[in-house]
Amino acid sequence: ISDQKPLGCWSVKHGQILTCPVVCNFETHEYIAVHDDKVLRIWKNEDINLDKAFKATLSADVYRIHSLPQGGPLVLFRGGGVRTLDVLLEAPQQEIENVVSDEVIRWSGAFMEGQQPVLIFTTEKDGDFFVYVQKPKLSSLHRYKLEQQESAKPLCFTAHITNQTVTLLCLYSNDSVYQVLIPLQQDTEEEQEEEEEILSKSLLLKLSVSGAVLKGTSLVVLDKDHVAVLGSLAASGKQPRECLTIWNTKFQTLQTSKELPLGTSGQLWCYEEKFFLIHGKVLTVILYKCETSSLAAAVGKLKDSQTPDVSLFLNWNTLEDEELVVSFQSQESVALKAESRMNLRSRRSTVAEGQPETLSVGQLLLNLKGASTYVLETELKKLMAKAPTPDLQATIGCVVTALTDRCKRNPKYYPQTFLQQIVETHDLSYSLCPDLMAVALEKKDMPLLQMCLERFPDIPEEVTYTCLNAFLSMSEAHLQTIDVNVDSVICYIDVELDDKEVKTEVVENGFSAEMEQDMCDTNNSMENRFRSDGESCPVGLQKAALLNAVLHSAYTETFLLPHLKNLPAQQAILFLRYLYYLYVKCSEKVNTTLPGIRSPTINQIMDWMCLLLDAQFTVMVMLPEAKELLSNLHKFVRAQVRFYSELNKIEGSLQELQRLNHLRESQTYSIEVLEII
Repeated sequence: ISDQKPLGCWSVKHGQILTCPVVCNFETHEYIAVHDDKVLRIWKNEDINLDKAFKATLSADVYRIHSLPQGGPLVLFRGGGVRTLDVLLEAPQQEIENVVSDEVIRWSGAFMEGQQPVLIFTTEKDGDFFVYVQKPKLSSLHRYKLEQQESAKPLCFTAHITNQTVTLLCLYSNDSVYQVLIPLQQDTEEEQEEEEEILSKSLLLKLSVSGAVLKGTSLVVLDKDHVAVLGSLAASGKQPRECLTIWNTKFQTLQTSKELPLGTSGQLWCYEEKFFLIHGKVLTVILYKCETSSLAAAVGKLKDSQTPDVSLFLNWNTLEDEELVVSFQSQESVALKAESRMNLRSRRSTVAEGQPETLSVGQLLLNLKGASTYVLETELKKLMAKAPTPDLQATIGCVVTALTDRCKRNPKYYPQTFLQQIVETHDLSYSLCPDLMAVALEKKDMPLLQMCLERFPDIPEEVTYTCLNAFLSMSEAHLQTIDVNVDSVICYIDVELDDKEVKTEVVENGFSAEMEQDMCDTNNSMENRFRSDGESCPVGLQKAALLNAVLHSAYTETFLLPHLKNLPAQQAILFLRYLYYLYVKCSEKVNTTLPGIRSPTINQIMDWMCLLLDAQFTVMVMLPEAKELLSNLHKFVRAQVRFYSELNKIEGSLQELQRLNHLRESQTYSIEVLEII
């Protein structure tokens, strides 16, 4: 999520509809989906076409699939029947019992109790609500009726299991959260239920504070003392505002809330100490950590000396900038400013030192804001040297942010060497220091941009394009004055010296322009022109190294393509000529691999070439200067296709020769003639 890169995409056919959320089987690392209520699909990450994935048509409609880390997937049918996935796949058309009669399932959840999976779901019929507790592996089923509430009905449910007891939390339309306790019964042969058991509920939380009432739409449990509620906060005389709120159920207090001005879908998910919610058109992920509940923490009066690290709270910056911003604040300032915050801690935040008098990272950077350049860099180097290992990346990211902030305030200040040392010696990412590359582009620091492109795994496509545009537009004369790392190109590029070309690589597999010439049946003048265009590098050594860094950067085609369409025509042609040059160089090698450190691979070259042609095809076709380049590229690709087609024809003979070599005795000398027909 931090890289903003789609890892996979699968689509059903036109007219088909996914009818329940897709889940992952933790045991087999497979995805499980249901479309059109009854059609089960199972596939792995490397599968591309969903239509070719495993398919099973079931005998009843599926309501939801639940996947448990140790218990395997459970399939809940709309009629209330439950099957483990393994049992279901043994006979997909097996009859599924109807448990709920005319009731409609409203919510379901799966949990592990010891080694046994437990499935809980709620149903509704004529205004009455029922709770079912099933243990599929033990064929155990219990049905309860939920106590009715006058003038209010349940809106959503959530649950957790502790000490053989199910705690069901219900968010009602009267702006209250009720708690229902259901003991997990041990089934016996003599057990017979003569009458329906009615579950009583108790008021857990009233969602109102200072005259404002929260109209909740979604509820999740964080731990035994905290819940999160997504909803609309309505105060008298004011417009309702959508908010994410966190409540302490033990002390009945609102711990913290955040307004969501762009609106939400009304759904809130919680998984592995992360919130997931749709804010506007963006999926927002917020890390949190619940500390032990105490009265002091509930009212925001917890002292630093009691618990050193509880001041690191939920990082709401995620909702403002749509990316996780590391928040470093001193314990004292948080304790003073926190009005009613829960003790939540972002994983990206640093842990304060054990000694109360030790300054936090945020306070230290605040004190250094007006320090001299020498003092600033000296203290920052000390800070990085003593930063604890779990928080090293976050600390260094904060250091880089402090340096870039000073560069923005003081245009004359730019610690080029210091920044390059940090990027070169530490595993950073774009999200940890988002302003670094912008400052480097402004200062035209090409070596630093080269390092970032080669090392950062999460550079946005817009920044990648901006770097490409800057590299292509910079003059060769200026680049020769810059100390760019040329390790990726020095081993294969053709360098011109005193108007005489010096070849640094020898053709290994006999593939040459002459072969291409014969196969394409063209004249000698075209051969000379091909050799000239295909064998001399169209850019200088430094520019080639910078372009190689761009080829190494990760991207998503969908996001990069719109930016590449804005690339000026002459720069697009120059970039395509360089990619064509690399393509020819790769084809000269037996293993299609260029020598050197961080040299581009054949796949990277081909992907970028196709992407550039897709983005600039109309421009390329219209420009006269691009006609010859496209023609040569077409001829070269066609020659390669023919070459590999000929190899495929003799593949069987080559395999037979290899087999004979294995059978031949090592001590016997012989001369054999193999006729290839």
